[in-house]
Amino acid sequence: MKCSTETGIVFDVGSLYEQFGKLKDNRKRKGLRYELATIMVMIVMAKISGEDTPSGIADWVKYRGEEFIKILKLKRKTMPHHSTYRRILAEVISTTELEETVSDYLTEKKHLGKQVVIAMDGKVVRGSLDDNQKGTYLLAAYVPEKDFVLMEIKVAGKGSEIPGAAELLKMVDLREKVVIGDALHAQRGISVQIVEAGGNYIWYAKGNQPSMEENIQLWFEPDPHPIPGMAYPAKDFETAISINKSHGRLEKRTLITSSQLNDFLDWPYLEQVFKLERQVTATKTGEVNFQTVYGFTSLSSRKASASQLLEMTRSYWGIENGLHYRRDVTLNEDRTRMTKGNMAHAMACINNLVIGLLIGKKNHRYLPEARRFYAGHFDEVCNLIFVL
Repeated sequence: MKCSTETGIVFDVGSLYEQFGKLKDNRKRKGLRYELATIMVMIVMAKISGEDTPSGIADWVKYRGEEFIKILKLKRKTMPHHSTYRRILAEVISTTELEETVSDYLTEKKHLGKQVVIAMDGKVVRGSLDDNQKGTYLLAAYVPEKDFVLMEIKVAGKGSEIPGAAELLKMVDLREKVVIGDALHAQRGISVQIVEAGGNYIWYAKGNQPSMEENIQLWFEPDPHPIPGMAYPAKDFETAISINKSHGRLEKRTLITSSQLNDFLDWPYLEQVFKLERQVTATKTGEVNFQTVYGFTSLSSRKASASQLLEMTRSYWGIENGLHYRRDVTLNEDRTRMTKGNMAHAMACINNLVIGLLIGKKNHRYLPEARRFYAGHFDEVCNLIFVL
């Protein structure tokens, strides 16, 4: 079914427009000029087409006022003022409802399979920082393979990520999922929560789990002072290597696994430990950088070989380019001032929606390219919003 600017709106049940219609509108009905779903689709359509600020969104909608009047059968001939968009995002919309609506919609569209990686990471929305450098801090559960955010919640700050992670994961269906986080998230309680909900974890062992890191490191390092004549049991090491060249860098990753520490290390549902070496060579200068990290997982060697673990750990870092860079730079999240109410969180959720809608659509691999295309094809933007 197609949307037409000539015949008016014909939308599919289950379309994004229909989903927005279920959001609770906390405004008083008396004097209400625009339905909440109408405002929301205007914001999302403008964002898809390249506008990032409330003023830019208002201008984009105003210049397409005749089309919106036809499509949505609006009674008013004027379009919303930029202050209306600000107020809706800051005061009216429930970010919890918006997150759930966007998550349900994108999850239905993406068709997740088994052993899907969920990368968990937090970031501050820099556009929300006030004079005291206090702002909105969000913790996201991101699916690198499908380029979309499953759920995102607001937490008090970096120090609140541990209780925030437990809350976030309660809101996600963890069955057949593999949760990867940095060393901060490597907590016993969170590990139990994930496995008992039907998922698995992969953690990095660093400063917050020093004994785990030390024990794993010692296992993978050769004994510097072997005792002559003493026989040591063979180790079950399995190794996987990947080499990738891009952006002027040659990257070699080597991951080695072992299952022989499961009974020695006191950690719930532990099945494997690993050592990950990363060697990056600048192709122009020849400069080489090395990094070695250690980790552990509830995935057994039967469920995840060394090569599979290597691919999963590599996909985890996709959250930086796949989510943070796209939001911060391409969607101008860092440069858009959003200090009032829930505006920063609501706009972040809309940015997540735009990324989920556009990446891979019509073979667009890059978000700027996709936004330029839709900026010149209004009917195609309508089809994204009104067609299932």
